[in-house]
Amino acid sequence: MAKFKRGKSGNPKGKPKGSPDKRTAYRELLSERAPELVDILVKNALEGDTAALRICIDRIIPPMRAVDGAVSVDVSGPTLTAKGDAIIKAMGAGTLTPDQAATLLQAIGAQARIVEIDELEKRLSALEAKSENKSLKGKRP
Repeated sequence: MAKFKRGKSGNPKGKPKGSPDKRTAYRELLSERAPELVDILVKNALEGDTAALRICIDRIIPPMRAVDGAVSVDVSGPTLTAKGDAIIKAMGAGTLTPDQAATLLQAIGAQARIVEIDELEKRLSALEAKSENKSLKGKRP
């Protein structure tokens, strides 16, 4: 037998506003002692503690992030499908990395959603105008 009803929250009101976050309390507690903690960390790193050394190095030299250069791909096809095909072909030919191709395909997907919403908006406006014209014609002054 289930303890809670399916589809019903066990806490419908949620967490009360203004209730303290444990992470904030811990951060405040640690910030008071930050200089001492940093001194200990550095001392341990200098003594050969590899975990402490890694923490220090990670703070001094942040991990490198992949940075893609600008690319030029002809995506002037007449349809979004043709543009997507051009990107896939460019990736297959080695002109684009898989990450670059994925980013460009995401952009095309976003463009497709924009076009779709724009078309729906135009259709809805046309239907509303048509409906309004019919209702006006049906009324006689």
